[in-house]
Order: sequence, then C-alpha cells, then structure tokens
Amino acid sequence: MYYPNNLEEICWNQDHIEKVWNEMQKIVPTYFQKYIDTESGQAISESDIEKLASKFGSTSTPTSKPRNTKEILRKLLRESIVNYEKDRQSYQDILNLEALEDYKHDVNSFKNTVLKNQIPIINKTLNSKAKELEKFKIAFKHSQAGDFFRVTLNIVKLACERRNNWYKEDEFEGINTCVNLGYRELDGDEYIVYGVIGGGIKSQFIYKLFPEMYPNRSREAIWALYYLSNKQKFGCHEDSQFLMINTQEGSTQQNYFYPYSLFAFYALQICKQLRVLYSEHGITLPNEYRFVAVDSFLSFVARTHQTEIDTLKQRSNSYHYDY
Repeated sequence: MYYPNNLEEICWNQDHIEKVWNEMQKIVPTYFQKYIDTESGQAISESDIEKLASKFGSTSTPTSKPRNTKEILRKLLRESIVNYEKDRQSYQDILNLEALEDYKHDVNSFKNTVLKNQIPIINKTLNSKAKELEKFKIAFKHSQAGDFFRVTLNIVKLACERRNNWYKEDEFEGINTCVNLGYRELDGDEYIVYGVIGGGIKSQFIYKLFPEMYPNRSREAIWALYYLSNKQKFGCHEDSQFLMINTQEGSTQQNYFYPYSLFAFYALQICKQLRVLYSEHGITLPNEYRFVAVDSFLSFVARTHQTEIDTLKQRSNSYHYDY
C-alpha cells in the first residue's frame, strides 16, 4: 500500500511521540561517538582499522595516535558553520520583507529570475540531471508565479513574526511538546506550492534565515530519523512514519510529506541531547547555530547508511515528490 500523504493520526499523539523519542534518545549517543571517531565520515574509526588489519592477515593490534576529542568536535562544528554560511547571504538578501516588497508587482520576475537563478536550493534542483527531479522541474514550470510569491511571502512573514515576537533564546530548549513548539501552522496550505515548495524547500528558506529556531528538514534528515528510531513502527499501520513505501514498485523513499512541525520537534529534542553530549567534552553549542549542529549530525547518520538507502531507493523515480 502506498504511504498516504497525511501522516497517521497516531503519530501526533503525545504518548506516541514520547515512545519514538525514548527510542531515539537511546541511539543518539552511539551515532555521536561514531561522529567523533570518524570525524563525520572524514576518517577511519579504530574499529574499522582493526577490521581491515584482520582482513589482510595482520595479527598485531594496529596503533593509532590518541584522538583529541574536544578538538575534533570543535573542528566539525566550525566546518559545519562555515559550510552553512557559504550561501546564506543569498537567502538573506532575497527572503526579507523589504526585498520581497519590491517584487509584489512583478511576480513573474520573482519566479523566473529570483527564485530560479538566485535561490541556491531551487537553482541547484532545476539544474540537476537526476531523473527523480523531473517532476519538480515540470511543477516549477507550470505553477503560477503569483503562488510562488504569495507562499514565499507567507513563509517569510510567519518566520519573522515568530522570531521577533515569540522566540526567547533562554527558554526555547525548554519546550517539551510538539503543541508548545507551535510550528504546525507552517504545514498549512498557505505555506505550500504543491510539487515545488513543500517541507524541504520551505525549511531551507527559514533555516537559512533563523538557524537558532528552524531546523533543516532535508532528505538526509528524514532518513536519519528512520535510523535513529531503530526502524520501528511504534504502532503505525504502515511501516515507519519516516518512509514512503510503494510495494507495487518495490521501492522506498524518505517521507517527503513528513510534517515540518513534527520533524522540528524531534530535531529540537536531538539538539538538547547533543548539547549534553558536546558539554561532556567541554564544548558549548552556540544557540545562534543550534540547528546547524543538528543538521551536521543528522546528515552524518544518513551517510552512515548510504549503501542501504541507495538499495531501498531503487526504482524510486515513480514517486511524486513534495519539496
């Protein structure tokens, strides 16, 4: 059975959410240690070195230089922030209320010049040669320019209003329910251009504006939640809520329709746990980049399972994509 676009109602129940998070909470430290040991996949862990030595017939225990865990984490955090900032200015220059005001009378230019050429995530997607992105390109071409402007303006307005009137830096990580986080409005129709601006691109917009508030709901991030939840169903009728499964096609994808509000709640809980894990090595996560650290970690978790993900995604071009 094809996974429905609307998440099963059980997934919104607080008891269910707590069960999912309790499972994730047990698994996050294991991946965090791997994140350190492999320097986010840039180095070979000691366990892998031992396996390679054994494979090639070595009977001696390989020696390696002692790792400075604090310096490794500092380096990874610094690199993730630098990478995040590389294209951030493009989003800040365009996705602000003053700049958007200039385009309200020329929505065609906003769609076909600004979004198409100057917003990195859209430009990259439109220029990708990946077959699975053909539906995005078609949807972009045929969607109304006025819809692009209206939805983008709605997203930026809401993000700015909440940043200015709701967000409290010292209280934000004290939020402990999805309801209290209050991001469900972002899942509404006023914040979507179907087939083009969905959870992924929308989250990239607000993540690049306010990484202290909004996590990046990337493809890798949803895959990561699947593995951090130990692939469990937690009472769902379908398989994992983080997957879209097409049994007829024999393919599986991350759930492109996963609600941003629920994703953001899990990302916030992961952030709080990462803060504790970082602090154990003498590092304080900067609040202004809290979700940059989360994004780096979730990306690593997904990359750890890339071979399995590639296998699951076979024949995935038949999917409808929500961006």
